[in-house]
Amino acid sequence: MQDAVEYAWFDDGRGRATYRRVPSERAARSDLPCPMLITDTIDETQSMADGQFYTSKRALRRTYRADGNPQGKEYIEVGNDQKPREQKRGNYVRDKNKARDSVDRAIAAVDRGEGIQA
Repeated sequence: MQDAVEYAWFDDGRGRATYRRVPSERAARSDLPCPMLITDTIDETQSMADGQFYTSKRALRRTYRADGNPQGKEYIEVGNDQKPREQKRGNYVRDKNKARDSVDRAIAAVDRGEGIQA
């Protein structure tokens, strides 16, 4: 016996609706047998802060903090695993009046037909 196929109206958010089939079962999101897991284990790695070997990411990173190494200094982990930090561009403050005037001049130029390629 086949399952009955159901249909329903779906709103696309732009004032239109479409009549589509409603899936009866949840489709698999992946062909993999299980989700990807990020584990804490790593190959044996020597800490540059205290010289000991670690197989745990958490324990290794703890040695880079000031309270986790004998030198009492903060170390920065450098490598491909971390996202680069966002660089600040300075303390530029935008003048709203200048921006508004610039937009008004651009609109006036378009209204006059300037800059339009025929």
